[in-house]
Amino acid sequence: MQLDITGAITSNIKILQGELKSEKELIEILKKRLTKKEYKVFCAIESGLEESKVADMVNMDEESVMETYKTVIKKLNQEKLKHELTIL
Repeated sequence: MQLDITGAITSNIKILQGELKSEKELIEILKKRLTKKEYKVFCAIESGLEESKVADMVNMDEESVMETYKTVIKKLNQEKLKHELTIL
């Protein structure tokens, strides 16, 4: 299953002003601003993988996977990153 990164970001940002950049640009920004593990966890969960499978994939327990996911959501809602993700 291919992840719709635009949809994943849009559904997790509380207040988004402006239009998001292209999928390719969004992926590049996320890879730059998130750790590898955060990026993998975010993409896997947003793709619909079960927490247990994500945990196995990144060698973490399920609780740590969800904490990592919550950290990504917090980062996505920081003004600096939201500004970076949108077209000016």
